[in-house]
Amino acid sequence: MSTFDPAALECLAAIVEEGGFERAAVRLSITQSAVSQRLRALEEQVGTVLIVRSRPLKATTAGHLLLKHAMQMRLLRADLEREFKDLAPGVASAAGEDERISIAVNADSIATWALPALSPLACQGLGLEIITDDQDFTFEWLREGRVLGCVTTLRAALRSCKVEPLGAMRYVAVANPEFAARRCPQGLSPHNFSQLPFIAFNRKDDLQSEFVASACGLKHVTLSQMYVPSSEGQVRAVLAGWGVSVLPELKVRAHLQAGTLVALMPDHFLPVALYWHCWNLNSVLLDALTTALKTAAAQVLVGNDGTEKTNQ
Repeated sequence: MSTFDPAALECLAAIVEEGGFERAAVRLSITQSAVSQRLRALEEQVGTVLIVRSRPLKATTAGHLLLKHAMQMRLLRADLEREFKDLAPGVASAAGEDERISIAVNADSIATWALPALSPLACQGLGLEIITDDQDFTFEWLREGRVLGCVTTLRAALRSCKVEPLGAMRYVAVANPEFAARRCPQGLSPHNFSQLPFIAFNRKDDLQSEFVASACGLKHVTLSQMYVPSSEGQVRAVLAGWGVSVLPELKVRAHLQAGTLVALMPDHFLPVALYWHCWNLNSVLLDALTTALKTAAAQVLVGNDGTEKTNQ
């Protein structure tokens, strides 16, 4: 097995993460020509193209394999840094670009429970990059080797990865009280959902249609949707009277209690089970991330069937 130049591996990672050679050069504090030379040397070493020079740039299958290796090298360095801190606790050091730990987390978890879970690690100096995506698609970031772990709705583990169940988030359909009184005074029903505007996160977001289908006993539904790619933005749009949205009960609980939002189907909720996937490596940092996320999730999430956990 060939030994790969760590600087060349970080160069490959920088190109993919920054989306281009010029920005990678700025991040690495080298010339764009040096970036190209390092990548070319790495491609010559493995005997194949690693980056497709398209817009946007894309890593090839071989590129994703080496990107995963680069991430593993980062993790090893970060573990070593943590161990040195334990030996000399008074010595502080800031995490550089090549010590960052990248994970993918769905936007609704970021907006509710995930950041408090990660806060102690971040405050201890762990360099984190949190990538957000729809909960059904964070898994792809792990599959491509671009992150060390992800929070996702998918249960089956990738090869060389492990999976931990976290619990479920309950989703409810909510609207501004004035909007509800005007457009759906009797709540959400099979007879009026097609006339109501729904606010989704993005075009990948199928929670709105899943909720309506399960609540109304239908296999497929077609909704009129607007898109606001932010969990907080969705809440603000609903408060402003844009329409209906299916949002985490954790996120809108205070608004429901205050009466600034109303539940359109108070007796129905959609449980969305979440899982933490990460590489199956012997790593202090991965163990710490896993423990932090599992501990926080156990305090706020419910069972996968939507009922409260009996062991909380």
